[in-house]
Amino acid sequence: MSGATGLTGTVIAAHGRHYLADVDGRKLQCVTRGKKTNIAVGDVVNLKMTSEDQAVIESIAERKTLLYRSDQYKSKLLAANLTRLFIVVATEPGFADDLISRSLVAAEAAGIEAHLILNKTDVADLLPKARERLLAYTSLGYPLHEVSARANPEHAVATLMPLLEGESSIFIGQSGMGKSSLINLLVPDADIAVREISAALDTGKHTTTFTRLYALDGGASIIDSPGFQEFGLYHLSEGMLERAFVEFKPYLGGCKFYNCRHLIEPQCAVLTAVAEGKIARFRHTLYGQLLHESAQTLY
Repeated sequence: MSGATGLTGTVIAAHGRHYLADVDGRKLQCVTRGKKTNIAVGDVVNLKMTSEDQAVIESIAERKTLLYRSDQYKSKLLAANLTRLFIVVATEPGFADDLISRSLVAAEAAGIEAHLILNKTDVADLLPKARERLLAYTSLGYPLHEVSARANPEHAVATLMPLLEGESSIFIGQSGMGKSSLINLLVPDADIAVREISAALDTGKHTTTFTRLYALDGGASIIDSPGFQEFGLYHLSEGMLERAFVEFKPYLGGCKFYNCRHLIEPQCAVLTAVAEGKIARFRHTLYGQLLHESAQTLY
């Protein structure tokens, strides 16, 4: 698409400071001016051509949403303009509650709808335990979709495809959960696309080390992010954190002190709810941990 200043494209892959943008089906290698690295996959960007297949990113269109994680020193953009986040877990290997909860908090803080996918449901003996553990999240209203990418691929596609229609989705999960298998089912040419992107970005590295966007029919898209074990949220302020735990909402404003941090304060409505079993203790513990992290931020 052409604009007054040049071309408009969508960033479909990022590797270091190298980006690939899709402009009406054409893939252009892009760089930023100077040392800026504040571009995310999913960003809509204005480009200026520098050669036949290369361009400079002049500006980023206003983002609807931005998902990112951060540690004490820096932040890492995951994707822009998302509407849905899918956390992929499986009956085996074991999944980490910490990562699920942090992902859900990140989604809430960014205004992105979160869903859970339980893969490998064919491992029947481990299924009840996995479901029981996921009750901690489904009871909060997060939808759970059960699939088996390997044993019943048709059912997996039929379950997930309608959830992707018209949405810009990201799939995240620890390695071993079958996230890649699911994406390969939903995006039939995913492996070919990855090879093309790899060649265009000239990564020379294993193809799973970068985030990439796959366009689906009807304007929908799936973003696949590399598997990660850590999801730092050092960038979330106190106010953002208390609102990102959906089960806190009924109690916010009910504390004795208006600036209550919900940690050790007397007559705290949130702590009372934890004591009464209305808020899961492990979720409140994570909240305390995230508050502590946000106080350590150096950037």
